Amino acid sequence: MTHGYTTGTGTGPEPTPYTIPRQRTTESASAPEEPGRDRYLDLLRSLALARVVAYHLFGWAWLTVLFPSMGVMFALAGSLMARSLKRPAASVIRGRVRRLLPPLWVFAAVVLTLLFAGNWSPSEDPDHGGTWGWIELVNYIVPIGAPPYPSDADAPLGWLEGSWADQAVGPLWYLRAYLWFVLASPLLLWLFRRAPWPTMLAPLGLTAIVGTGLVTIPGETGNAVTDFAVYGACWVLGFAHQEGLLQQVPRYVSVSCASLVMAFGVWWASGHQGPEAWDLNDIPLAQATWSFGFVMILLHYSPSWRELPGRLAKWDRLVTLSNNRAVTIYLWHNLLIMATVPIYDLLYRLPFMQSERAVNALDSTNMFWSFALVWPLIGLTVLAVGWVEDLGAKRKPRLWPNGSRSKRPQPGAGAHRG
Repeated sequence: MTHGYTTGTGTGPEPTPYTIPRQRTTESASAPEEPGRDRYLDLLRSLALARVVAYHLFGWAWLTVLFPSMGVMFALAGSLMARSLKRPAASVIRGRVRRLLPPLWVFAAVVLTLLFAGNWSPSEDPDHGGTWGWIELVNYIVPIGAPPYPSDADAPLGWLEGSWADQAVGPLWYLRAYLWFVLASPLLLWLFRRAPWPTMLAPLGLTAIVGTGLVTIPGETGNAVTDFAVYGACWVLGFAHQEGLLQQVPRYVSVSCASLVMAFGVWWASGHQGPEAWDLNDIPLAQATWSFGFVMILLHYSPSWRELPGRLAKWDRLVTLSNNRAVTIYLWHNLLIMATVPIYDLLYRLPFMQSERAVNALDSTNMFWSFALVWPLIGLTVLAVGWVEDLGAKRKPRLWPNGSRSKRPQPGAGAHRG
């Protein structure tokens, strides 16, 4: 779903490693196994982040069907939340909010500095004018609603095109939705444990009401409610995965039901396509049903790897790094995509690029060059500001937390959580 900005889908803000859920067995064990990282779920998060970057760069609508990243991200976050709510709800919510806000503040400080340096004033913005425009700036501090920004903004030295603010700030809708889910989770989990399937399916029914135009809620409130409805079923699916409910359903039943729900999503999308045809972000009910079925199959087939198997093992450090810096990658990736354009333009100045053939070749591959350039920029950003995530988690700051064991921990050092 889009709200006047490009959003593919994203990353989950919670960097804590997943724990392999205990499965019900008929045999009693003398001692329970110690919880460990579920590398399958870590891999899903990394794939979702990579897909988000690719979608926001290339804009390929089929990516939303191939891998519904936001549904996956919300489901993984919901699973973590259900696990954490074994502790008092107030402390869990404080912890989630504390992890989320410091990285947001750093990002907001940079964006607002660029906006104000470009002579933007919230009080004079035609969409956010007067005193209310300044009040809405609070959403850069606590993302309860949509933060204000101009649809066309100047950038210092003219190094970003006019839509940069729309591209950079637009994805913050995910943080708003995540925060709403975190605040609602104690109630949702209470309802789930008493009526699991109605609680899981209720968001799909709500999407059919608010996401199809049957009931229209104007403005950003409507966008927020629709986001909550579209991805609510996936969040509660995370509860079901953590609580072991999915494992109680025969696989052929869950896969068959999920396939039917996904088929409905495809059928609905075929008759309600938006400006980008099959882009499910523009079709709320299709997004909700396709994501729900897709995530149900992924979680039911969850192999609960303690280590990445086979050839996947070579990606272990990259998967660990992306999970530990998921918030940083999600927050900054769109702005960094925009930053690749002036870097890419420097290629035209090279002496051997002055022929028409060379220029045409560069023009036809510009998006792929940007895709190649954005990853080093993301790496530099992780080094520069990623450690703020550790501060939010009350950990010792780490520049490059990829799980490398080249250095043994010193006696008395804090436990590695991610």
